[in-house]
Amino acid sequence: MAQRGIQPDSEKFCCSICLDLLKDPVTIPCGHSYCMSCIKECWDGEEHKEIYSCPQCRQTFTPRPVLVKSTMLAELLEEMKKMGLQAAPPDLCYAGPGDVACDFCTGRKLKALKSCLACLASYCEQHLQPHYDVAPLKKHKLVEATVKLQENICSRHDEVMKIFCRTDQQCICYLCSMDEHKGHDTVSAAAERTERQEELGLSRQKIQQRIQDTEKDVKVLQQEVEAISRSADEAVEDSEEIFTELIRLVEKRRSDVKQQIRSQQEEEVSRAEEVQEKLKQEIAELRRKDAELEQLSHTQDHIHFLQNYPSLSCLSESTHSLSANIRPLSYFEDVTAAVSELRDKLQELLSEEWSKISLTVTEVDVLLSHPEPKTRAEFLQYSCHITLDPNTAYTQLSLSEENRKATAMALKQPYPSHPDRFTFWDQVLSRESLTGRCYWEVKWEGRVDIAVSYQDISRTGDGDECVFGNNDKSWSLDCYNMNCDFRHNKIQTDIPLPVSSRVGVYLDHRAGILSFYSVSETMTLLHRVQTTFTQPLHAGLGLYEGNVKKISLIKLLKRLSMILNFTQYLL
Repeated sequence: MAQRGIQPDSEKFCCSICLDLLKDPVTIPCGHSYCMSCIKECWDGEEHKEIYSCPQCRQTFTPRPVLVKSTMLAELLEEMKKMGLQAAPPDLCYAGPGDVACDFCTGRKLKALKSCLACLASYCEQHLQPHYDVAPLKKHKLVEATVKLQENICSRHDEVMKIFCRTDQQCICYLCSMDEHKGHDTVSAAAERTERQEELGLSRQKIQQRIQDTEKDVKVLQQEVEAISRSADEAVEDSEEIFTELIRLVEKRRSDVKQQIRSQQEEEVSRAEEVQEKLKQEIAELRRKDAELEQLSHTQDHIHFLQNYPSLSCLSESTHSLSANIRPLSYFEDVTAAVSELRDKLQELLSEEWSKISLTVTEVDVLLSHPEPKTRAEFLQYSCHITLDPNTAYTQLSLSEENRKATAMALKQPYPSHPDRFTFWDQVLSRESLTGRCYWEVKWEGRVDIAVSYQDISRTGDGDECVFGNNDKSWSLDCYNMNCDFRHNKIQTDIPLPVSSRVGVYLDHRAGILSFYSVSETMTLLHRVQTTFTQPLHAGLGLYEGNVKKISLIKLLKRLSMILNFTQYLL
């Protein structure tokens, strides 16, 4: 009898955290008891907090209470276990946060095991039993316990939705089928589910096939990444070795030149010092003779004078006189000029070869090129800083605004002579070479050429080989009076669209894409080229004859694209 009296109150001796009988019970200041391990683990998760609370009553404690085993409660639990006290079996666990509660339990509700789609209620094991025993209830559809039963109720008629309207593609109740869905193509929800189930199977097959294909792609890409890494490591190692060898060679040549100069210096200085010493000896001998002659000039003895004068006045010809043969002191200036010439040639060679190396490096691309941008904000992500190269500018072009603006002038500008300069046409190239993906904008007045060109375009003379768009080394958009046409290799393409005073140029070097856009409130494509670029490109600007001839590169900020993106988001 004692056992039956204790059993119903077993929940009073359960930990509200683990829902099992208390183990090593501790009582916190608010009076609630927990397993020592449970409350410790609970509070350990709040280490970043300075205030600790009771999981049941939420009373707070500062500082963290010291946990001490409740000896009396532990002994009481031990005695009650001997009398038959047990924790509630797993199937009678109480519903907690996130659990589906039994709709028929009173007081503290147990967790539901199943939900009935006919009754639209959820049941624990005890209250679910009639659905297994009572014949009419056996026909009800049981599913895993869910809180979404109300989704099966028609919000308009408060009836269970068992019909699917194919016309409107929605679930309805039988009253809906006789009202606003009357005459529609309707079937039972079960029939529609059967058909959709077949489609679901096909969809799963497609998804699984996609998964397999994608996994293969991932594997291939992983192999490519590993291959790229290996190749890059080898290339870095090899290039380091080659450059080290080049540096060693230059260092050796520097040392050889230095040693040769010093050796020649030592030889010439030694020769000069030897001659200098002989000249000093000659000076001393001459001074001695001069002193004797002076002394002879003062003698009163005519006979002595006549007898000694011939020997003293006789001078031997100097064998060391260099006054007529001394060269200007510029022995080693020619060496400096030769080394400077070598430096210039080496710089030019390195510049040419570097363009080839840079292009070779940027052509390493595992993936296909990204799609061309659509909005100006997307284009601005690839904006690049471009300046005009004064060494290429025609002498009657004046560059200003940090070499980003070109203006035609009546008088020649004081540019130094340079082999890269255009000698006849009012044209100029950018200092920077362009590879990868780039975007820039040009503001123009009058009539201008907005172009891209290889570095080796001809610069000398008035032939077509020097004009942007009239050869196979350049591509040009000719803009005039809000009209434009495109030229490449002397082939002209008329463009019927009007062009604004601001033109955007997009280059995807790897993909061989060159696009010109009219930039206003929107981006209007004027012309697009698909080709293969074999060298790095340079931006080019050309001016025609006329009263107003100005063209400038617009300074673009990549962060402007962020502002435009945010503005579009707000709109």
